[in-house]
Amino acid sequence: MTVSVVLYTSDLRVHDHPPLRAAVQGADEVVPLFVRDPAVDRAGFAAPNRLAFLADCLEDLDRSLRERGGRLVVREGDTVSEVRAVVRQTDADEVHMAAGVTAFARRREARLRGALEEDGCRLYVHDGVVTVVPPGEVVPQNSDHFAVFTPYHRRWAAEPVRVPFAAPRRVCVPSGPRSAPVPRRSAVTDVSPALPAGGETEARKRLGSWLAAHLDAYEERHDDLAGDATSRLSPYLHFGALSATEAVHRAARRGGAGADAFVRQLCWRDFHHQVLAARPEASGADYRSRSGRWRVGGDAEADLAAWREGRTGYPLVDAAMRQLAHEGWMHNRGRLITASFLAKTLCVDWREGAAHFLGLLVDGDVANNQLNWQWVAGTGTDTRPNRVLNPVAQAKRYDPDGRYVRRWVPELAGLDGPAVHEPWRLKGLDRAALAYPDPLVELSEGLARFRRLRGPS
Repeated sequence: MTVSVVLYTSDLRVHDHPPLRAAVQGADEVVPLFVRDPAVDRAGFAAPNRLAFLADCLEDLDRSLRERGGRLVVREGDTVSEVRAVVRQTDADEVHMAAGVTAFARRREARLRGALEEDGCRLYVHDGVVTVVPPGEVVPQNSDHFAVFTPYHRRWAAEPVRVPFAAPRRVCVPSGPRSAPVPRRSAVTDVSPALPAGGETEARKRLGSWLAAHLDAYEERHDDLAGDATSRLSPYLHFGALSATEAVHRAARRGGAGADAFVRQLCWRDFHHQVLAARPEASGADYRSRSGRWRVGGDAEADLAAWREGRTGYPLVDAAMRQLAHEGWMHNRGRLITASFLAKTLCVDWREGAAHFLGLLVDGDVANNQLNWQWVAGTGTDTRPNRVLNPVAQAKRYDPDGRYVRRWVPELAGLDGPAVHEPWRLKGLDRAALAYPDPLVELSEGLARFRRLRGPS
């Protein structure tokens, strides 16, 4: 009787899962294993929103495995120690897992490989589980990764994409390995009120309904803040409850400009993963060093606090920050605008904003969060590092009638149309009765300060 272990990390599904498929095909019995490792929490994962969503994903994964005759084995402790214990208990010959790109994931893989070799067990690390095109699969001449998106996208789009795998019909799990209780969302406190439900079942339902109802219009509407026409699939992709490869195939089958635009966003996700895989230090250090300094201390701390609370005096910035707090998610256009405002209008270090986002975002992904923040802050891969997004101009373009702002900033609900984006300009307005703050800084002053502190290098 042969046994293999499937170590789940950020790939919490049964459909299109190469490690699970290989294990089921190659062994009589399989142990689907997830380890709640305190080291992962210390590395920054343990935000309440992500813990709650993770609990949903694990509960759904366990249910899917039980429908196939199996179960999910949950252990708590050091990942390497727990995997090794399961291998020894079951006499497993192989362990299968998805490849990761962060420095933490790579250290974990190296430790696990060394420990399993001592036990005569082989570790198989599968590419193409978390991303569509594995990091390092396409590279430019004289470099180990692409630093600019457009040439990467050109090469990425030409790569053949494997056909998604069906879920196994049956998963036979040995009776021996003990399991801790599968986590439950109800045990997590301080969760955003409107956090969505997690899990592969929910992910596949959302993908199908969104493709049918919204894909065709995605190119025209994906920046429409009030229309909320984005897929909202990023949390499911982050936890691996949805296969990015399957999403590409299903969108491509429908075709059209909307499908092309949606697949391009999935390419952006792969782009950031390949950058981080090549430069793991970019999770906390500038990808490209720039001259200049950030504001620190008194006034900067007060501005940062106002930004976090959605009290900057710029309605669109405040609306997006309040959406983040309420849902644990923010529209992508809102992410760009709020990040630009903090890093370039307020001149506060991008790492402060990235940390706040990671504390709330259910899709808080190190590669995408940190590298998008760097792109906006001018220390990342943007070829125009000094661009500044004007929050008023952006609001008038992407929320022209002010519906998004009025939804999230109820103090301004009585203002009409685009006037909601510049309430300080309305003559005769009772500002005290409005209970909405004045702008932290005039945009022209913020721009001048940015050029003085962080200008062209």
